[in-house]
Amino acid sequence: MGVLEDFLKKHSITEIESTLADMTGNARGKFYPTRKFLAENGGRIPETLLVQSVTGDYAYNHYDIIDARDRDMILVPDTNTLRIVPWADEPTAQLINDCYDSEGNLHPLSSRTILRRVLALYEADGLRPVIAPEAEFYLLQQNDDPDYELKPAKGRSGRRETARRSYSIDAVNEFNPVIDTLYAYCEAQDLDVDTLIHESGAAQMEINFLHGDALDLADQVFVFKRTLRETALKHNICATFMAKPMQNEPGSAMHIHQSIIDIKTGKNIFTKDGEFSDAFYHYMGGLQKYTPNAISFFAPNVNSYRRFAPEIAAPMNMKWGIDNRTTGLRVPNSTPEATRIENRFPGADCNPYLAIAASLACGYLGMKEKLRPTEPTSGAAAMENDSVELSRTLEEALRLLEDCPELCEIMGQSFVDAYIGVKKSEFETFNKVISSWEREHLLLNV
Repeated sequence: MGVLEDFLKKHSITEIESTLADMTGNARGKFYPTRKFLAENGGRIPETLLVQSVTGDYAYNHYDIIDARDRDMILVPDTNTLRIVPWADEPTAQLINDCYDSEGNLHPLSSRTILRRVLALYEADGLRPVIAPEAEFYLLQQNDDPDYELKPAKGRSGRRETARRSYSIDAVNEFNPVIDTLYAYCEAQDLDVDTLIHESGAAQMEINFLHGDALDLADQVFVFKRTLRETALKHNICATFMAKPMQNEPGSAMHIHQSIIDIKTGKNIFTKDGEFSDAFYHYMGGLQKYTPNAISFFAPNVNSYRRFAPEIAAPMNMKWGIDNRTTGLRVPNSTPEATRIENRFPGADCNPYLAIAASLACGYLGMKEKLRPTEPTSGAAAMENDSVELSRTLEEALRLLEDCPELCEIMGQSFVDAYIGVKKSEFETFNKVISSWEREHLLLNV
């Protein structure tokens, strides 16, 4: 009996969630009775799921990318992602699939394929990326009316937070029942979560993952997002990874720590003789040069760009620094073997597969082109005169991606076309909405 059958039998599994990540990084898929799933050995699903926007609409150019017949793609379960579903009423397992086209190739529009594609470039050079994500999120009062502003959830005291309480133990303890359930669910799914802290926003938390394989960590973030939402609902609140859910609270990020290991020696190539290596500087130079073109993968939604505001502690420029949290690219103080770069640009709303792939792609291009970074910044980066170097809208970010043949080649031109099509569709849908600010300030004053 194989690994899959052993697992299902051991846990008396009666139902299976067969999942894949869509363009937004959310779970799509099918529910199967166990016997039916084993008989189908993966199954099929329409490939048009990969070109749907967050609103459920299709990319404006989807018929140029997807066959007009709306063909099926083949799902191949990755047994390394086999986990129980701890919140389910019946014994249920979950699996993440790789998507293949009808010719037997990894589907070029699948988020998981894109990360595999980038990792293959590193493997061909005898290298292996090591990743450690940090995901921020808010716990909120349930709200079924989108016209009303969101409010932080109440803790055990029955009161809402109003003050900045970064790293507060008591503030985390306010949500002890929620956190206890969250850790229990994570442990049941073998998610490598490390520490949890209270961030600077009201009822804003951050969960850190242990460092490890890039694809495995992307899978874990994908599963964790579902896990947190289910945990919150169990406690009659909701959780959000929206980049900027509340006007007067800071945004939520998904910082990505990254280093590169030489497969033969097992050593971190970012250091040599206790100092930063040429590979480190080239990688950093790649992040500085190509992050503006890749920013739509780090900030994928119209709301994402509200997080990049000069008055809020969020990255606004391409500067880097040693143990400097005001820069978008930070090098934490560490031992030589643990030397890493923290990419602080991605928002919590990013698709983890695409954000990790894009970050690694930027570094890869830097090493191939032997780029050199600027000198490290020691002061507050956002206070410097040239502080704003990022796109401030999704539309502008997509133009920069479209104009970058180097990134388009690494991510795959057909994927980039599809991604831009989906995101332009979302932008145009958003652009039709007349906001309350416009009615208040422009209605009778222009």
